[in-house]
Amino acid sequence: MPTYKTNEKVQEIFQEFGGKAANTGSTEGQIALFTFRITELSNHLQNNKKDHSCRRRLLTLVGKRRRLLEYLSRKDINKYRALIEKLGLRK
Repeated sequence: MPTYKTNEKVQEIFQEFGGKAANTGSTEGQIALFTFRITELSNHLQNNKKDHSCRRRLLTLVGKRRRLLEYLSRKDINKYRALIEKLGLRK
């Protein structure tokens, strides 16, 4: 497990977005966790431009988050809009 993603941080993210820390299957919580991981990997790649395996993982996470966001927008558009606003993803 990467050093930036501690168990306490993961529980905090799911507590805030998933309702409770044990609800790790919630779509909102998973999107929030992917967003956290994407920002951390982006920061890492700013300093380590030649880390291509990390870049590939970043692109994989972006695709997974995009698919989950599409799923959430189809299922509940109000939750989707609230999550986008809370995470600051769209401008």
